Amino acid sequence: MKKGIHPENYRIVAFKDMSNDDVFLTKSTATTNETLDVDGVEYPLVKMEISRTSHPYYTGKSKLVDTAGRIDKFKNKYAKFKK
Repeated sequence: MKKGIHPENYRIVAFKDMSNDDVFLTKSTATTNETLDVDGVEYPLVKMEISRTSHPYYTGKSKLVDTAGRIDKFKNKYAKFKK
């Protein structure tokens, strides 16, 4: 392995899934100004919109988000092809 190409500032960071409030700890070099107390220890906090605990691929649950009736428009448009 080449020397001097990997970051030296690895530390344990708390990643928080904002959609379901799940928190997990892992090593990272991500920079953040926020912290979170986990089991009496304060860790740097990185907020995420989606993670392995909320992503439909990993959970097997699909969420249908209909924005401005797009799904209804699609169904109406292609209803004539339905057998």
